[in-house]
Amino acid sequence: MALSEKIIADLTASMKAQDAPRTSTLRMVKAAMMNRKIDKGAELDDDDMLKLLRSLVKQRKDSVEQYEKAGRKDLVDKEQAEITVIESYLPQSASEAEIQQAVAVAIAETGATSMKDMGKVMKATQTALAGKNADGKLVSEIVKSKLNT
Repeated sequence: MALSEKIIADLTASMKAQDAPRTSTLRMVKAAMMNRKIDKGAELDDDDMLKLLRSLVKQRKDSVEQYEKAGRKDLVDKEQAEITVIESYLPQSASEAEIQQAVAVAIAETGATSMKDMGKVMKATQTALAGKNADGKLVSEIVKSKLNT
């Protein structure tokens, strides 16, 4: 079963179970899927779906930061719940140790010595972690710390 089909089936199941928060989140995901499908002009494959879900998670995390700054605990909780639902469709995230190791390998492969080489290291690290759902912000922080030492 394709990821998009699974999301639609889960939406139907959550509606029948009257799980309002999950239903709301999955409706939002379905709307984003339809918009992306229209933009692309073709059906979305699983790679497209994973990119879409990652961008939705990133948007929610950005919103959580903004809501925390504004002191809106209610909205932070809502966004966190949405992140949990969306992440359930993503593959297991790369651990910090896996990211550390991939960054070390990327630095060795590219021969990076300073912050000027950060772009090359980031690209090599993201390639090595492809499909593992690595948090780009965390990867960036690790690369910076390794290149500054």
